[in-house]
Amino acid sequence: MLKAILPTDAARLMREGGALLVDIREADEHARERIPGAASLPLSSFDRQALTTANTKAVLFHCRSGARTQANAANLMAKASGCQAYVVEGGLDAWKAAGLPIARDQSQPIEIIRQVQITAGSLVVLDIVLGALVNPWFYGISAFVGAGLVFSGASGSCAMATMLRYMPWNKAVVAVGSPVKA
Repeated sequence: MLKAILPTDAARLMREGGALLVDIREADEHARERIPGAASLPLSSFDRQALTTANTKAVLFHCRSGARTQANAANLMAKASGCQAYVVEGGLDAWKAAGLPIARDQSQPIEIIRQVQITAGSLVVLDIVLGALVNPWFYGISAFVGAGLVFSGASGSCAMATMLRYMPWNKAVVAVGSPVKA
């Protein structure tokens, strides 16, 4: 299990040097709002990215609330080879609550998961209207969307999120993911 560290203590370690702050949220989340100096290592590409820990005494992992970080603690500890590894308690939310600096880019589109929720919800509502007014066969689209959401929850992969990630309004976000270096 990762040891917890308060955001104020994490900020102090970073100021003193030798601590690497790693944001495990997805690239679109990191692009929109992040802790200055945090490296991006999204969980979706976690196994394919290297974490350079040379000259690093401690690796501090964070997500939005701390829940994703704790849920993936074993994998994160393995990435922090030879360093002390911590989870920033409460993640980005606690960092902000502590009054520590953050960087925001409001020009970024909303999070992919929210885009999925909006798209799936809109499809279901549209299908109900079309099923009631045009033809009951339209209810099948809602069933398909529902089955896709169940599969997504069970498997951890979402085809709709993958498709939305490559939409024109999200193109800049796809390019944001950068390799992590100490």
